[in-house]
Amino acid sequence: MDKRTELNNALKEAMKAKDEITVATVRLINAGIKDRDINARSSGNMDGIGDSEILSMMQSMIKQRQESAETYKGANRMDLYDREIGEVAVIQKFMPQQMSEAEVDNVISGLITELNVTDIKEMGKVMAELKTRYAGKLDMTKASGAIKKRLAG
Repeated sequence: MDKRTELNNALKEAMKAKDEITVATVRLINAGIKDRDINARSSGNMDGIGDSEILSMMQSMIKQRQESAETYKGANRMDLYDREIGEVAVIQKFMPQQMSEAEVDNVISGLITELNVTDIKEMGKVMAELKTRYAGKLDMTKASGAIKKRLAG
């Protein structure tokens, strides 16, 4: 089942269950998908974005909400903090199992060898391949740091 179908089914179930946070969060995800679909169509991709791009978008949504939650916690706005954490939990339900640090290191090593990358200037090749193959399964910021460390050393 593709992500769009999974999200639409979850939206229907959440509406039946009157689960307000899930309904609102899935609607936000769908709005993000529609926005990116429009951008993709203007670039000639009439099918819109694929699952890997959807997962990448949701990963960004999680990161944004975690950062906002910390800001709200620091400002002692626990009502808003709880809302952000609730949205993170909903989004995470649609994400694949996250890779461990060791798995990420192994994947990075394999890609560096496979793509014959020897210089930090070619780091973008590895990042692009990570996004294509492992979208939503790992934190790209941490992966970027690991790639830099590997290529610099």
